[in-house]
Amino acid sequence: MGTASSMVSPGEVIEDGYGGEGGEACEIPVEVKPKARLLRSSFRRGPRVIGASFKSTASVDLEYAAEYERLRKEYEIFRVSKNNEISSMQKKEAKLDEENKRLRAELQALQKTYQKILREKESALEAKYQAMERAATFEHDRDKVKRQFKIFRETKEKEIQDLLRAKRDLEAKLQQLQAQGIQVYDPNDSDSDDNQTTVTATGTQCEYWTGGVLGSEPSMGSMMQLQQTFRGPEFAHSLIDVEGPFANVSRDDWDAAVASLLQVSPHVPQALWSNTVRCYLIFTQETKAELDIFIKKHTSVLRRICESLGHFYLNVFFPEENAASYAVERKQEIERSSLCVLLLKSTVPSSVVEDCEEAFVKNPDGRPLVLYLRTEEDHNLNGPIRQLLERVNAADKAAKIKVVDHSGSAEEGASLIYAQLEKIIKQELLCLEVADVESKDSGMDEGCEEDSGDVLWDLHDEQEQIEAYQQACSGTTSQLSFQKYIDRLNDMIAAPPPTPPLLVSGGPGSGKSLLLSKWIELQQKQSPNTLFLYHFVGRPLSTSSEPVLIIKRLTVKLLQHFWSISGLSMEPSKILEEFPRWLERLSAWVYSLLYIFQAEKHMKWLIDPLPVNVRVVVSVNVETCPQAWRLWPTLHLDPLSPREVRSIVNAECQSMDLKLTRDQEKKLERHCRCASTCNALYVTLLARMITSRSCGLLEKSLEQCLQCQDTMSLYRLALKMTLNSLCTDRERHIMREILGLVCASHNGVSESEVLDLFPEVELPVLSSLLYLLNRLCIVTLRCGLIRFQHLQAWEAVRLEFLTGGSSSTTYREKLIHYFNQQLSQDRVTWRVADELPWLLQQEEDKPKLQLSLLNLFVSQNLYKRGHFSELLAYWQYVGKDKSSMATEYFDSLKRYEKSCESEDSMTRLANLYETLGRFLKDLGLPSQAVAPLQRSLEIRETALDPDHPSVARSLHQLAGVYVQWKKYGNAEQLYKQALEISENAYGAEHASVARELESLAMLYQKQNKYEQAEKLRKRSVKIRQKTARQKGHMYGFSLLRRRALQLEELTLGKDSADCAKTLNELGVLYYLQNNLDAAKVFLTRSLEMRQRVLGPDHPDCAQSLNNLAALHTERREYEAAEDMYERALDIRKKALSPDHPSLAYTLKHLAMLYKRRGKLEKAVPLYELSLEIREKSFGPKHPSVATALVNLAVIYCQLKKHSDALPLYERALKIYEDSLGRSHPRVGETLKNLAVLSYEEGDFEKAAELYKRAMEIKEAEPSLVCGNAPSRHSSSGDAFSVRGPAPLPHAQR
Repeated sequence: MGTASSMVSPGEVIEDGYGGEGGEACEIPVEVKPKARLLRSSFRRGPRVIGASFKSTASVDLEYAAEYERLRKEYEIFRVSKNNEISSMQKKEAKLDEENKRLRAELQALQKTYQKILREKESALEAKYQAMERAATFEHDRDKVKRQFKIFRETKEKEIQDLLRAKRDLEAKLQQLQAQGIQVYDPNDSDSDDNQTTVTATGTQCEYWTGGVLGSEPSMGSMMQLQQTFRGPEFAHSLIDVEGPFANVSRDDWDAAVASLLQVSPHVPQALWSNTVRCYLIFTQETKAELDIFIKKHTSVLRRICESLGHFYLNVFFPEENAASYAVERKQEIERSSLCVLLLKSTVPSSVVEDCEEAFVKNPDGRPLVLYLRTEEDHNLNGPIRQLLERVNAADKAAKIKVVDHSGSAEEGASLIYAQLEKIIKQELLCLEVADVESKDSGMDEGCEEDSGDVLWDLHDEQEQIEAYQQACSGTTSQLSFQKYIDRLNDMIAAPPPTPPLLVSGGPGSGKSLLLSKWIELQQKQSPNTLFLYHFVGRPLSTSSEPVLIIKRLTVKLLQHFWSISGLSMEPSKILEEFPRWLERLSAWVYSLLYIFQAEKHMKWLIDPLPVNVRVVVSVNVETCPQAWRLWPTLHLDPLSPREVRSIVNAECQSMDLKLTRDQEKKLERHCRCASTCNALYVTLLARMITSRSCGLLEKSLEQCLQCQDTMSLYRLALKMTLNSLCTDRERHIMREILGLVCASHNGVSESEVLDLFPEVELPVLSSLLYLLNRLCIVTLRCGLIRFQHLQAWEAVRLEFLTGGSSSTTYREKLIHYFNQQLSQDRVTWRVADELPWLLQQEEDKPKLQLSLLNLFVSQNLYKRGHFSELLAYWQYVGKDKSSMATEYFDSLKRYEKSCESEDSMTRLANLYETLGRFLKDLGLPSQAVAPLQRSLEIRETALDPDHPSVARSLHQLAGVYVQWKKYGNAEQLYKQALEISENAYGAEHASVARELESLAMLYQKQNKYEQAEKLRKRSVKIRQKTARQKGHMYGFSLLRRRALQLEELTLGKDSADCAKTLNELGVLYYLQNNLDAAKVFLTRSLEMRQRVLGPDHPDCAQSLNNLAALHTERREYEAAEDMYERALDIRKKALSPDHPSLAYTLKHLAMLYKRRGKLEKAVPLYELSLEIREKSFGPKHPSVATALVNLAVIYCQLKKHSDALPLYERALKIYEDSLGRSHPRVGETLKNLAVLSYEEGDFEKAAELYKRAMEIKEAEPSLVCGNAPSRHSSSGDAFSVRGPAPLPHAQR
């Protein structure tokens, strides 16, 4: 109660004594203490006392007034203080407003600064990205320049070696002339400069090869030397082995020779024309009964046998009544026939005599012949029959004709004919035994997988390419002036590397394919050691135009030169990605020329510049050539000259015995002047069109043809003229139907399929029609299929006969119905698998396409022929992913398994399961691949035998899945089981054994068990080489033997240096044939003759000693080898310069022999001297110097001189990285050696780091022979491992 605040309650109104307005009550912070008496009087309670005095009342009022005054003053003080506070607050507010404005201004300035910094950051990032792009471009350019410089350096080193070789050859000739007492003119002794002659390396090399001992054909030695000159500088072996062809003993010569000689191509039976067994039947009316029974009863069996092996079968015969009108066709069919059958009885019509003369008399050895003679009891042969048989018998000097003398019924005679034909087809034409044919299922040869490992490819595609090349080579090129183009191509190919791909451009039909085919043919004759790869791209949507199949085919052909193609992936994207790497890495071993015809859309893998030993020639059209390719060297085919036009037309006229008038020739010359009318195809087609008519219609045909201004319109006119030339509407209908079917199909149709689709068509009519269309460049037969010769012919047929979409659909439906009928009859051939899914895809019938794919034999056929990408594309089109596709296949197999009861059906079931497992494994679905592979193994073990070879195949495939899972223990056990079964079934040197050894070696390599892997790999390589020499590769041996026999004839003369050289080469040749005893005899004779003629200290004696030492080393006669190497070294030290390559050759092999015998101290100075020679010859930074450093470091490590070995390894590593790249196998090998050295020094962390990097390089390197590819700079004799005679601790494991 003692404060002023207690006098007024909050919320009451206090009136302002100065007239101010009221306000809400508030607490006043000033404390006032009133007098106690006044307060007591003011707050005294109770009623007022009556009768109180006036004085007391007045005093009370005064007290109220004083209190009021006091309160007023207090209020005034409070008000003033509050006003002061308000004014100060207003001042503070104004100050805050100013501060807020200042801060806002600063914030805006900061925001502007931030935006500026942000823009600067973005521009900096953009500049950074641009700098990164420039850096990447610079890096790419730097790598390109580096590769170019590397190729340039190798080329110059090769030229230096050529010069050195020429110099040594001239020195040798000079010494021989001096030894024979012939005075040699020395130009330095002359006072005149007119007699001086400059000999270039190129000229000397040509003189050296053409002036050899044999003048008829290049020997194996010359082939090998040419091979080495293209390979560029290598390490020790090839650089120092420069004394001439087959001068030094080396197994590497044989391997390179085989690789160069084996122009890889599948085995195609030569007796088959265009993949068809054509049986030409010659009969008379008397033997027509046998013919009818044979065709009706036995033809289907022979056809099924041939189709199961991927071939067609066709009976060809001309009835006697109209044979005379088909004389040209009969002669052509006899030339194409695979075998001929003559059926005789008593009469001989003239047509039979003509056919018999052509088939049995003129060329009796050209094909198998069967003579069926039907005789009657007590019936003698009449005169014409007897004379004909006598002529046939006289021509059959080798007694090859099979004679069937039959006197029974016609049905028995037909059976006898069938028995003979079946035996001939299986054994002579297809080179198979009866048991082999019966063991085939679904048309696939299981044995063919053993040759190519796990990689499958289509022999039909390969044969199509072979026939396309042969047809192009046989085309009319003599009338075309191709020589100028061939000379220019030779100059472009011979240009020093690095070289980009070469283009041959021209319009459609300008003759690009003819030119390149002719050129390849010439090059193969001139350079038989060069590998030529080519591919003809067909019309769009055909198999030959599939990019993945193109690259896969070329890759397989490349890798087959190394007896193994296990490194090839089945994944389509990886095939396109890996081909440039294969091309670059294998270029060090094979000089190859690659030709792609019409391939603008399929050549994205091309690299520029190309590897040093590779040339790529691409045929392109001018209109469709990619812009990036236009900077490459281009050979453009010019339009034909008037002289060439006249020569082509005159050649066609001469072939048809026609003669054009002078006016007609002038009309042709005036017409064929523009670019569209003077190309090779147009002129050829024009000439054939005007010569296909008789003389009376020639002028009319010429006028019609001259109205066509391009090839397409001329083709359409040719189709119309061909239709008009046919006699009946039926023949015209047949022509339309055949061309429509070919146009609507995937890859064409066969003759037998045409006869099945149109039973009313007789073979003579079909043969005549195909002959006419082939002559007009419209269709051709390739791999047994009727195809269009040119893309323009296909376009013309499509425009002329298939103008509407319904027509194409109609023909496709016919083909679909035909192939579906074959499916319903369980006839799944490669033709069904090729055509039916593609036709259904074109018709966009996804349900039926899926049903056809679920026919397990269709998918098996596609997969086993390598059409992996095609099969995958079908499933993607249907809309199924990999997992659902696998489920569909597995369910279909389960349903099929319920119907399998016999042993044959179970065998087919096991094959289907294996194919499905392999397909899923290639798709990257190992978890789903295990079940079908396991089921295949169970079926084969149960239905066949646990030791059957097919069980080994199942084990092999199952082990591959475990390898993908990195379950190496399980995989090793399965591989070993498969190896044991294969060895028991085939022997220890079979290709299937080599495959298991390669797989085991790869498995051990993944587990870092390198010693075990190396042993298996070496054994596998030996088996591959041996089988390669035994199967189809005997050409190399026959060439060596022929060369040896020729050389033996030259050694019968007197003693001379040339005779001694021939004896030395002869010894080397016998050494390569593994005839070591004969090799020792001739090498010893060469040494003795050289010692007598040239003296014991002549360098040629050192060569003979060197070769004999190598021979003794091969026979493990090390003491004799060491003695001869030391004698050869002494001679060469005295006779040759200190840096001579031949001296380095002897040093290297003697050092290797010392190391092999444990004489490391004696090997050290030799390796040091070899290092000095290489440094002087090639410079301190050459890879060959790095090899010598590694060899020396290995010796130091074996001598426990680790401190001396370490700097050598480090220097070698630096040279390898700078010259070969950081990921080269040589770098990995050196890192591995450094890792072992660090381990032995106790630096375990560094050893682990080096070893890890070495393994990364090793795993990244693809396999050539199921192992790492040797470098182009490698030497088989150089040591790259620190493992010596004494085993080291297992550090690397």
